[in-house]
Amino acid sequence: MRVPRVLVIAGVSSGVGKTTVTLGLVEALRRRGLAVQAFKVGPDFIDPGLHALVTGRPSYNLDGWMCGRDHALDTVARHASDADVALVEGVMGCFDGIDGTSEDGSTAQVAKWLGAPVVLVIDARSQSRSAGAVVLGFERFDPDLRVAAVIANRVGGDLHGRWVRQAIAASCRAVPVGAIARDEALTLPERHLGLVTAAEGLLTPELRQRLGDVIERSVDVDRLLALGAPVHTATGSSAARSAPPRVRIGVAHDTAFQFYYAENLDLLRAAGAELVCWSPLADRELPDVDGLYIGGGYPELHAARLAANADLHTALRRFAEAGKPIYAECGGLMYLAEAIEDLDGVTHRMVGLLPATVRMRPRRLTLGYTSVLLTGDAPIGGAGTTARGHEFHYSSLDPVPDSVSRVYQVSQRRGGERAEGYLIGRTLMSYVHLHFGSNPDLARSFVRACGERR
Repeated sequence: MRVPRVLVIAGVSSGVGKTTVTLGLVEALRRRGLAVQAFKVGPDFIDPGLHALVTGRPSYNLDGWMCGRDHALDTVARHASDADVALVEGVMGCFDGIDGTSEDGSTAQVAKWLGAPVVLVIDARSQSRSAGAVVLGFERFDPDLRVAAVIANRVGGDLHGRWVRQAIAASCRAVPVGAIARDEALTLPERHLGLVTAAEGLLTPELRQRLGDVIERSVDVDRLLALGAPVHTATGSSAARSAPPRVRIGVAHDTAFQFYYAENLDLLRAAGAELVCWSPLADRELPDVDGLYIGGGYPELHAARLAANADLHTALRRFAEAGKPIYAECGGLMYLAEAIEDLDGVTHRMVGLLPATVRMRPRRLTLGYTSVLLTGDAPIGGAGTTARGHEFHYSSLDPVPDSVSRVYQVSQRRGGERAEGYLIGRTLMSYVHLHFGSNPDLARSFVRACGERR
């Protein structure tokens, strides 16, 4: 029986190259014939999509605040059980989480729960000996965290890389296992909500090849593997065991809509749903399904094409009028609104279920963890149901008429509450991305609601 090994790829801050290093490591490990299971700390959607493209298997989010310790342990144990290596990509800096004093939601928290060694990625562009001080600080900041190895990214050349490795080796317990030369061709392109997505063809075969080559050339992969810790055995407490399909749920999936937690989809299947993908960009009709799940994405970048597909708008309105459940979050809410005003000030007609316009101007960032209490019955649960999630958007919604029911009481981590969760018939629309792992009853309730309309 194989015993998978786990490593956590952490950074001293955002932007040091964690994703580039993680993707290159996956490519290098797969060349060795190893099965790699990837995970992502935090609520991010884009990095797991990139992981999945390179590993060939879904990547799962581990979030200490949204889902807790047992969920993280069980998720890694279950999904890494048939892999050789589990790679966990961190979020932001290693100790960054929900605020300036708590480790909740941080990479360090997850690494300690897993008993996993940390591979610290540093940006060495403007330092040499000081790199040793940086790594030493991370080692001493939390003695319970095992910083086992360091990869110096963006070094200026062989001599610079040697100085950085020597500085770390002279002062730190962590092993300097590699130095990667600065190469702008390896920088992954970004936009207003993060990296360009996997579905947009970011990871070409050529780029994957180059990432793997750089890691093979610059990192002691075998030594890194030897540092990995065994994955803990699954508790089975939250394992998603699939039930025989009894409903069909259409999941919007294309370059405009692609932000789904892999576990949300797993839990829907486990509750008895057959998931059928459809494209708001390309399809003129809806598939033959009992309910719809429209997740987040970048509808504002595809607003003209979405607006032009008027036949599908009509089909969606008829679906809703028939009383079939629709659950839409963030980008899904934007699509079901009256219109989207894009960054150029152009207004594009959308489906029109929610009587309000979404505006991208001026850009107003909403970012943070949220708790949700259902104050009324909805397709994902009855009044009193609780869940946790995350918001991340630059758009704003015009005032929604008071006649539209609100069934969410949304509490933000940074303080403040508001009524949200717009319910029109059996269509539920919200800016909040809920993680069903925070309350698996959400998936069961949605499947049950879809079954009631058969």
